[in-house]
Amino acid sequence: MNSVLVASNRGPVSFTVSDDGVLTMKRGGGGLVSGLSGVAKDYGVLWVCAALSDGDRSAVRQSPSGRLDQAGYDTGALRMLDIPPATFHRAYNAVANSTLWFVNHLLYDIPNAPIFGSRFQREWESYRDYNRAFALALAEEAGHGARVMVQDYHLTLTPAMLRAERPDLRIAHFSHTPWAPPEYFSLLPDAVAREVLEGILAADHAGFLTERWAAAFMDCCERLLGAQVDRAGRTVAHGGRTTRVGVHALGVDGEALWARACEPDVESHMAALRDEVGDRKLIVRIDRTELSKNIVRGLLAYREFLAAHPEWHGRVIHLAFAYPSRHDLPEYREYTASVQRCAQEIEDEYATEDWNPLILNVNDDYPRSLAAYRLADVLLVNPIRDGMNLVAKEGPVLSPRCALVLSREAGAAAELGAHALVVNPYDVIDTAGALHRALVMPEDERRRRRDSLEAAATALPPQKWLSAQLDALNYDFS
Repeated sequence: MNSVLVASNRGPVSFTVSDDGVLTMKRGGGGLVSGLSGVAKDYGVLWVCAALSDGDRSAVRQSPSGRLDQAGYDTGALRMLDIPPATFHRAYNAVANSTLWFVNHLLYDIPNAPIFGSRFQREWESYRDYNRAFALALAEEAGHGARVMVQDYHLTLTPAMLRAERPDLRIAHFSHTPWAPPEYFSLLPDAVAREVLEGILAADHAGFLTERWAAAFMDCCERLLGAQVDRAGRTVAHGGRTTRVGVHALGVDGEALWARACEPDVESHMAALRDEVGDRKLIVRIDRTELSKNIVRGLLAYREFLAAHPEWHGRVIHLAFAYPSRHDLPEYREYTASVQRCAQEIEDEYATEDWNPLILNVNDDYPRSLAAYRLADVLLVNPIRDGMNLVAKEGPVLSPRCALVLSREAGAAAELGAHALVVNPYDVIDTAGALHRALVMPEDERRRRRDSLEAAATALPPQKWLSAQLDALNYDFS
């Protein structure tokens, strides 16, 4: 039995199956996995996650009780859940990504969406089933009095379900997204909003990335549940329980990141990028084609910059990595197409025989991303809303001279804003001006800002982030 467990939708590894049935394992994607993979192994944590692909399901079915580590894979202690595909699809795509993500990132086109009818009721029941599968697996694997860390918006109901199964456990829930203010969160059906809030409040500790998101959660609990909220003491009392609310800003393990960024595959990509870029300045962005990442407005800002500053023509290149995300959802397929159309328009307008102003790449390649960080003169991070944004932290660690253009709506702005060029993500002219200021920034100021960014980005690496929350579960809740 295990004394520390982590539960998340996505796990530290993923599998693909070839035509001849051979399974290949690779590193999992996403910011949460990037932050936790190494430290989970270090702490001997049992990680419980969902099988996301046919390759994952094949690996699970060949492993005893879904324990991949017991089947000989180098994963650390890992249990992967083979949830029925139809249930997973409704829970993950229809509820987690099309409803809870949209609410907390304020993404709805309000005149047209959301519409909560009988179809959503069926989808919500699948979300319950999905959360129940995690709760039962955690209850089965946890030792007496174990500490369980439940991650993110996919698993908001799991703490309450797990509490019902195992009242002896210490449970934390952590939200890696923003949290919506009450007037937006109340777009959800009243019963669903209550179930989400009460699901998290069944945990002993509810964690958030910034004070802003923690405050919004407490406001929702007060307004929608009538809970007693102590903002100074950061507690929420409801239903005979008191939940402590914590703020833990996940940072970067600079040493581990540098070690990975110096490996041969990254060096090879750096050589190729140098050949492509030459002696031009390099503006870099690295994102998933996620609606909240604001890639189209970032490209429009670069277009405004080129229009306003012809002196930079031929002297700068924008390297934009926009990796595929959630293509099961039509909104995301269309958004990816919009990104590609906008990039093509910039190339058509400004490219010459010896200068391509924009390099857009939509194929996921982690080593190439690390190479781009190392070569960046400017890093553009302009989400319309973001829980934290690890890209904003990784870039200044790896680039010796990176100037950061950062949206004020990124959670990272709370820590990095004093040393970045902070912009309104909706204002493409403001962002274009910031790109120019970043490019012409004097070298001494550039180095000073970059050094401060690096210090802030590495202040709470994953080891300390995890330890702080485990320590919070040692608190006397009586």
